[in-house]
Amino acid sequence: MAVSSKHILQQGPVLASLGRTALSALQQHFTSGSNGHAPTLPGPEIVRVIQPRPKELIRDYVRHVGGDPRAYRKVLPPHLFPQWGFGLASQTLAGIPYPLVKVLNGGCRVQVNAPLPSDQPLTVRAHLAGIDDNGRRAVLNQRIITGTQAAPDALIADLYAIVPLKGGKKKTNGARKEKPRVPADAREVDYWRLRPDAGLDFAKLTGDFNPVHWVPAYARASGFRNTILHGFSTLARAWEGLNRQAFKGARTIRVFDVKFTRPLVLPARVGLYVGSADSNTVYVGDAPDGPAYMTGSYEVTE
Repeated sequence: MAVSSKHILQQGPVLASLGRTALSALQQHFTSGSNGHAPTLPGPEIVRVIQPRPKELIRDYVRHVGGDPRAYRKVLPPHLFPQWGFGLASQTLAGIPYPLVKVLNGGCRVQVNAPLPSDQPLTVRAHLAGIDDNGRRAVLNQRIITGTQAAPDALIADLYAIVPLKGGKKKTNGARKEKPRVPADAREVDYWRLRPDAGLDFAKLTGDFNPVHWVPAYARASGFRNTILHGFSTLARAWEGLNRQAFKGARTIRVFDVKFTRPLVLPARVGLYVGSADSNTVYVGDAPDGPAYMTGSYEVTE
């Protein structure tokens, strides 16, 4: 079932922040790599207090990513953090000397220190935590911290944005590195049929309206066969798949650390896989021994 467009009305702050970042990216379109003026790190902290998220938004979001809304009657799903934090995080990139037009979502690490109550205002802090520039690409580490007065650091999310650098140094140390694959002995715990409009629906719920996720012509112009799923949507579906199918409510995720290794082109049929019982590894891919779209690891609390 398609997500109602009424949720777009609740995405004003995210859309405004992303719009400002997109304008800045266009102004930097001809920049390639650092211009010699490295930003001071960590960057300045941007702070915002947000009001409780609408109950309908939380319910429809949880259903969309495959979760059970009954599990979130009084708390927020941790993986919903892009809805209130992504726009703020985009502001941390203002003025940095990198071309942001082709920025890629490389992955993220989410640490849950305390539950986030769904009926209380939240204080969100974001800053640019670090930059790893090797001449070929720059990895921008943005940190979003969400909390309450009682638990200021309840949720810590580290985002890793990858910026390819035009004219960057080429690798000279051997063969090209092979992209990750789902291990041949991985066990499937969930299976998803992703509709062509899955990107648009996730955008309605989070405010991330990057056209590569919902405008086919734009996606093809960007080098993809069709629109691609948001990395954070893959993360959320994997989180809920583990909750429902692997843990059966007996454990909860405390840390989820993932990399987005390939674009997940829509529509798609993909599986959620876990590695051996003592490895706590997770994969999203077509089949065992096939390409992986996401790889990661998790820590749980009993």
